[in-house]
Amino acid sequence: MSVLEGVKVLDFGRYIAGPYCAALLGDLGADVIRVEKREGSEDRYLLPLTQKPDGSDGDGAMFLQMNRNKRSLTLDPMTEKGRAIAHALAAEADVVVANLPPETLSAMGLDYDTLSRINPRLVVTTVSAFGSEGPYANRVGFDGIAQAMCGSTYLTGSPEEPIKSYAAWVDFGTASLAALGTLAALHHREKSGRGQLVEGALIKTALAFFNYHLIEQAILKLDRVATGNRAQNSGPSDIFRAKDGFVLTTVNGNPLFRRWAKLMGEDHWLSDPRFMSDQSRGDNGALLSKRMAIWVAERTVDEAIAALEGARIPAGPVYAPQQTLDDPHVRAMGYLKPLVYPGLETPAPLAETPVKLSETPGRLRARPPLLGEHTEEILSTLGYDSGAIAALREAKIV
Repeated sequence: MSVLEGVKVLDFGRYIAGPYCAALLGDLGADVIRVEKREGSEDRYLLPLTQKPDGSDGDGAMFLQMNRNKRSLTLDPMTEKGRAIAHALAAEADVVVANLPPETLSAMGLDYDTLSRINPRLVVTTVSAFGSEGPYANRVGFDGIAQAMCGSTYLTGSPEEPIKSYAAWVDFGTASLAALGTLAALHHREKSGRGQLVEGALIKTALAFFNYHLIEQAILKLDRVATGNRAQNSGPSDIFRAKDGFVLTTVNGNPLFRRWAKLMGEDHWLSDPRFMSDQSRGDNGALLSKRMAIWVAERTVDEAIAALEGARIPAGPVYAPQQTLDDPHVRAMGYLKPLVYPGLETPAPLAETPVKLSETPGRLRARPPLLGEHTEEILSTLGYDSGAIAALREAKIV
């Protein structure tokens, strides 16, 4: 039995933070209905993999990851009849997920006050860029803006060129925390019989994940600046060029540093006051990285990693995406499941639930839906017959 079997979720999300939250709930067995625009929401067509009959961009890579285990309903909740359908679905749902600004939710009739009057047991999970408090509450924003505003981008790259992460860690972190909050709210409902509002915010996730750096700044006022890939509070923790690629090493703590110094033939550094702690090694990291760079440059990636692993020093190759897909450990895990999807000539490697549960594991039960694939099926459960559904289509409500 799936842990969320019988739980109904309406997903009004877009892009990553809302849809991935709902996808995680779907992985755990929830019946998730993705509600999107009649023409398809913007996130459906990012990183396009297929083509529509007219040759325009079809469904994309982001959509495939975020929308597995869901059914698709097209709907315009800005219309009176569309809003009535949304409210009828909410009356029977357990969870509504939406990553939209508060004022947009209110305009669509999807704010918590409205939905809780319709269904007091409903858990409403919202995600916005800046949360519901403060002067930026109604600003729109994406992952990169939160990365930039939390301090992470400033300390990545160089002082001349701040660099944001290519991975959307703020979005995925917010989605995961929103799913955690949703599960907590469902657990509370079992005891109290009442739903509640769960609020995630990109800026809060970014501040939380970057918090210890902000704590250091608040207390010590060090005003750190970016140092590329070289860590500032350990060493040698950096990326180094080998004969045929790049290697990343992370040396944290005195035991690891002792093993590294012996591997380098620099045992005398073990008594050098410049290298007596992680922080002092971070402060003198340029010297440690220079020594390590010489050592790695004499070796291939495989040779360097083999020697480092032999000394039990954490290291890994810097992969291009295809190398990641070809890595024997990644393949052996069986974690990237081949997904067959209409219009794709080859299956897509879809990551399963990233947390493994021994008794109630998340699983890939169904491919992502085509646009509006389940509209008639869903509306029929609300009592709409084929004529009424045809009238809604004619009126461009679904």
